[in-house]
Amino acid sequence: MCHYDSMKEHLIEIETHLQEDMLPFALQIEQLNTIYGISTTASCAIIAEIGTDMKPFKTAEHICSWAGLCPGNNESAQKRKTGKMRKGNALLRSTLVVCAHSATRNKNSYFYAQFMRISSHRGKKRAYVAVAHSMLIAIYHILKDGVVFKDLGADYYNQFNMERKINAYLKKLKALGWE
Repeated sequence: MCHYDSMKEHLIEIETHLQEDMLPFALQIEQLNTIYGISTTASCAIIAEIGTDMKPFKTAEHICSWAGLCPGNNESAQKRKTGKMRKGNALLRSTLVVCAHSATRNKNSYFYAQFMRISSHRGKKRAYVAVAHSMLIAIYHILKDGVVFKDLGADYYNQFNMERKINAYLKKLKALGWE
C-alpha cells in the first residue's frame, strides 16, 4: 500500500507539471476540446506531437501524410487493391484513433455518420481510421486559422444526391414487393 500511495503521489506531481507546462497553449487546448471525442489529455498529446505552428505543413493532407493517416493507394489497371496505411507518427495516430472511438459515440455528429457510412462496406477498423483522418484535418484548420470547430451534423451525407437516393430506395421497395 505504501508503494501504491507513493505512485499515486508521483502521478499527481506529474499531472501538475504537465498542466504548468501546457499553460501557454490553454487557448489551443480549449479549441481542440470542442471536437467530439478529444479530451484535455488528448489535446495535450496532440499539441505535444504537432505543435501549434502549422507552417511546416502546407496543407491538411501533408499533416495527415506525416501522421500516417492517409488511405493506402494501391491501384493497378483501374482496380483498387488493398492499401496499407503509411508509416508515420505512431503516438499521434494511436491517440487520434482512440479519440475517433470516442467521437463515434455521439449519434448526432458528423463523425458518427461518417463511421456508419464507411463501416458498412469497409469494416469498423478502417472506419475508425477514416474518422481519425477527418479529425486531424479539423485539428489542422483549428490550429492554423484559429477557428472554432463546427460539426456538420449527422444528416450531412443525406444532403447529396437526394433524387438518386430516393430512386434507389424506391427500387429496393419494389424488389421487396411493395407497390
